[in-house]
Amino acid sequence: MISGESLSGWYRNRFVWVAVILLVVSAGAVVLVNRAGPEAEPTDLQAQIVARMRTTLEQADPGQHNHAGHGAQQAATTEKPAVICGVRVYGYEPTGVSALADVQTVYGFHLCGVAEQKRPWDVAVKLAGPVIMDMSTDPPGIQVVEATAEVMFTDRVRQMLPPKYADLALKEALTESEMADQRRRYDAAAGL
Repeated sequence: MISGESLSGWYRNRFVWVAVILLVVSAGAVVLVNRAGPEAEPTDLQAQIVARMRTTLEQADPGQHNHAGHGAQQAATTEKPAVICGVRVYGYEPTGVSALADVQTVYGFHLCGVAEQKRPWDVAVKLAGPVIMDMSTDPPGIQVVEATAEVMFTDRVRQMLPPKYADLALKEALTESEMADQRRRYDAAAGL
């Protein structure tokens, strides 16, 4: 037979376990709410900007982000080779926005390869350097930062980009993961 004392101990123990479970569930809910808060939006916005930037560069004629007269070799066919780009966003303006539609200007870096059939990456025509994208137009405007006959590259970067992005542009290009993704996409587009 169950005594009153053992029965009250069982209930007390059960209430303790219910309290522990509720506490753990509440703590988990707080963590999830904090992760989905304002800090998560810039990461999502950053991913949207990267996707838009990459798509814009890949769909643009290489002449729009061409450097120093480099162009794709004309193939025997009239089919235009794919342009495969890796991008890195240094920043955007206005900085306080949370929606892609509100972004006006993006400062970043691009490295694009013209994926002609069976042409390996190492000998492909490449277009690379800091880039400024005007997101207020459709399609976005592309302005490549490059030296002129009168202005050295580093000075041109400092002229065209805000100081905090210019410093990044002179030190950093693509991340390893972005470069690996670009090479994988390039090889697929070039039929390698």
